[in-house]
Amino acid sequence: MPILERGTARDQDSQVLPKVPVPLLKQTLDTYLKCVQHLVKEEQFKKTRAIVEKFGAPGGVGETLQKKLLERRDKMANWVYDYWLEDMYLNNRLALPVNSSPAMVFPKQMFKDHKDALRFAARLISGVLEYKALIDGRSLPVDFTRGQLAVMPMCMEQYYRLFTSYRYPGLKTDTLTVQMKAAFSAPEHMIVACKNQFFVLDVVANSKQLSEEEILSQLEKIVKMSENAEERLPPFGILTSDGRTEWAQAREALIKDQINRDSLALIESCICVVCLDEPSGLQPSDTNRALLMLHGGGHEKNGANRWYDKSMQFVVGMDGICGVVCEHSPFEGIVLVQCCEYIMKYIMESSSKMVKSSSFRELPPPRRLRWKCNPHIQGLLAASAERLQRLVNNLDMTVFKFRDYGKEFIKQQKMSPDAFIQVALQLAFFKCTGRLVSTYESASIRRFQEGRVDNIRSATAEALAFVKSMADERGTFSDSEKMKRLGDAIKAQTSYTIAAITGMAIDNHLLGLLRISKELNMEKPEIFCDETYLASNHFILSTSQVPTTVEMFCCYGPVVPNGYGACYNPQSDHIIFCVSSFWDNTETSSVVFVKALNEGLLEIRDLCNRSSATASKLAVASQGASQPHKSGK
Repeated sequence: MPILERGTARDQDSQVLPKVPVPLLKQTLDTYLKCVQHLVKEEQFKKTRAIVEKFGAPGGVGETLQKKLLERRDKMANWVYDYWLEDMYLNNRLALPVNSSPAMVFPKQMFKDHKDALRFAARLISGVLEYKALIDGRSLPVDFTRGQLAVMPMCMEQYYRLFTSYRYPGLKTDTLTVQMKAAFSAPEHMIVACKNQFFVLDVVANSKQLSEEEILSQLEKIVKMSENAEERLPPFGILTSDGRTEWAQAREALIKDQINRDSLALIESCICVVCLDEPSGLQPSDTNRALLMLHGGGHEKNGANRWYDKSMQFVVGMDGICGVVCEHSPFEGIVLVQCCEYIMKYIMESSSKMVKSSSFRELPPPRRLRWKCNPHIQGLLAASAERLQRLVNNLDMTVFKFRDYGKEFIKQQKMSPDAFIQVALQLAFFKCTGRLVSTYESASIRRFQEGRVDNIRSATAEALAFVKSMADERGTFSDSEKMKRLGDAIKAQTSYTIAAITGMAIDNHLLGLLRISKELNMEKPEIFCDETYLASNHFILSTSQVPTTVEMFCCYGPVVPNGYGACYNPQSDHIIFCVSSFWDNTETSSVVFVKALNEGLLEIRDLCNRSSATASKLAVASQGASQPHKSGK
């Protein structure tokens, strides 16, 4: 791991954020047992409890590791950052598309023609440059926490990585680099991908940024150059869609030639990648647009018109299918949302202005990136293309817009929309499988220095009690009992959320203890070899709330082969869910899950409505009973 230089927002210099805390060992171990008890068999739990008690005993291994972790916390701005980054991303060997990189799907654009699509791309590039100038000038307003424990300032660090990050593939582990150079030496070029060819678009000429008209004229030249069949080179971008180790090996083969080294250097130092996609030929449904953002439709469509190592890839399809794919290791979804909303608003506002620039400069033409190929590299390209196609064919995705109600209805029940939706996801899973499983919901810890995320474990014992009462067909439970259980489930979810966002969840802490044991060359503590621990970290349900104020939505793939990815975006009167799974796993089906989710959301609504109707009746009756009766005397 290289040392990453990190800048801070000017506004935050005056008030340094607190460091991520290290929870008490006993607290984490108790919570861990509480999280897993109802998810494993009784025999297994007894074994786990004994292992955990031994680990946490006075003078035991746990205390030694905890002491070292506290020393680490004193020495560093953020004790968990590097551990978490490596565990969550850099050590992961799976391909980035589908498995790791989320996508944001923009509203479908109605382009009149090719020129119209390129004008949209030129506006988008101008919007990116304007947003980047705000970041470079440290002029972004500081974010504040919303929802639970609101109005705390948040760490702005992730914004400074949006356009300066690059993830290099490695044989065993990847490297994330962040260029924190002075603004004057910052990169001044983007890479444009068109027909699987790559071009350098200089966005500054003679120290002056290109106008929208100038960008448009350069994009038109790029499209023309990409159509020249004699100059066409093999689709090198496909290599970045492969497993990380395979891509690292291919990169070793590429860099033997100086021409390839020069081309890679230009991509690795660019601001972002802009992908001008060919029409996909697919119906522009929400589901198809999500699939095309996540993987480009494979090598036969736009899957090679990408460079997945770059943190931001803006996709402009000539058929109006647009969005952004991001390499997830430098920043979280909310930072991506803020950036995309700014750019979308910029595009909407500037399209109403239609500014013609008065002076038109002679600009040097864009440059095509050159590549040297040989039979060995040709073979690697073919293998990468085949593996991407397998991934594309395997992704089972359903984008579902639940229209019966949104967060306004949930708020009327005096419940947290996020907690409510999490409980509904547990109910959907239970309807499909008759059990609950280890669930991941990301919780931002940006109220701390360099904070990223910890995990909210949503499969609580209270959620299990509620979903059992809802699924009971014998009518054992009254509405009031079900409502009580719903209230308990939401309370449990909310209190775990508060623990997570205040740095008191268990996942980062347990990871820290495990990593310290490795650093001390200890034999791996039994707690981390126990099958309960392994199962508790196999997140069959991986969820995340990514709300937007502009019409767009986020999606991603499952994190395990037998799992679901469930991203949701609650709006006032509807909720968008993007549910993903893999076709080759017979236990999962996105359509079946969505059907169960729809049913569950309606059942919970009906339960709430019946309960408030009953409560109103009782209130009226008790009012009537308390009226003084006139005496007959």
